[in-house]
Amino acid sequence: MVVPGGRWYRGAMAPIDLFLVLVVNLIWGLNFVAAKLGVNELPPMLLTGLRFALVGVLLAPLIGRVPRDQIRPVVWVAITAGLLHFGLLFIGIAWVGDISSAAVAIQLNIPFVTILGVLVLKEQIRWRRIVGIMLSFAGVAVIGFDPRVFNYLDGLFLCVAAAFSMAVAMIIMRRLRGVGVFTLQAWMGLITAPCMLLMSLIFEEGQVGAMLSASATAWVALLYTALGSSLIAHAANYRLLQRYPVTLTAPMMLLSPVLGILFGVTLLGDTLTMRMIVGSLMTLAGVAIIMLREKRIPGAAP
Repeated sequence: MVVPGGRWYRGAMAPIDLFLVLVVNLIWGLNFVAAKLGVNELPPMLLTGLRFALVGVLLAPLIGRVPRDQIRPVVWVAITAGLLHFGLLFIGIAWVGDISSAAVAIQLNIPFVTILGVLVLKEQIRWRRIVGIMLSFAGVAVIGFDPRVFNYLDGLFLCVAAAFSMAVAMIIMRRLRGVGVFTLQAWMGLITAPCMLLMSLIFEEGQVGAMLSASATAWVALLYTALGSSLIAHAANYRLLQRYPVTLTAPMMLLSPVLGILFGVTLLGDTLTMRMIVGSLMTLAGVAIIMLREKRIPGAAP
């Protein structure tokens, strides 16, 4: 079968691409830890603004390569994926007691985008994906009722809102044409950075003092979120999406929240309760069901 980019998919991944799958999952799994370490020392809006400023500066040479009719949707992607998603996510990570709940909650972008696909794009889903959607939300609800999570429900809700914002961005990105991954990242950086830094100036305080007193760990965390997550991992994932069906690659990316939970426990000392474990398994199972494309209904439109 042929996949986007003109490549032939014969049922198995090349060894180099299997290695890339592990690299992407590892980078994104560690990104939860990096974000938590960063917001422990820098205000979350400031950290988000600095992250996108760095991305924007590095990718600025690509800023002009956007078809004129695609500029408006690119701006909306920058607002929903950059300003709202990452802004809410970093604030949520700053507020939650551990990163395990955040790593799971952010996976709700998959059921959210499935629902929006039905409502906005008039896509059809069958009962298996409906079950997956219900299972995903039920899993997060189980986590939310954990006694430990009651102390930071506001942070968990922000992570859920961040997932919804990314789902909106994904719907818009489905309609983008002629915009490369790095071009889109460049626009996101140059639009999100000044807006987020302005919001930090308005709503946060002590930015200068936090930057002067920040340890090397905080600055390495900032570099990691910008270079590792935004540039390396997204570029590698884009290569995979060009070469293989999304139904093969997407479920493999469920390893990243699992690694995020593992790194949270081993590196940050997060404590997992049985309710959090059960809720996490329910959510990830639901997301996996949604990602697995069903057989096309005879006579249905593609």
